[in-house]
Amino acid sequence: MAADATNTDSGSTKRRLTGVVVSNKMEKSATVRVERLVKHPRYHKYIKRRKTYMVHDESNSAVPGATVVIEESRPISRRKRWVIVDGDNA
Repeated sequence: MAADATNTDSGSTKRRLTGVVVSNKMEKSATVRVERLVKHPRYHKYIKRRKTYMVHDESNSAVPGATVVIEESRPISRRKRWVIVDGDNA
């Protein structure tokens, strides 16, 4: 579940992240947890870091536990700046 940047035809770069849907109890919204590995500066052990994102789900098709790809977008609300692009059930 790593982050990677992809180029679109318009020339702008939008970040894409892969994560797991945690909650879908809101209308047209879901919460996605993204995990990444960070190397500890002294002990050189890889540690999991987690972050949750509020994402826009227009069709309300995200189910908890599904793996989805989210993409950066314009601000939709105060906390939503990501949109579900692709996923298992999304």
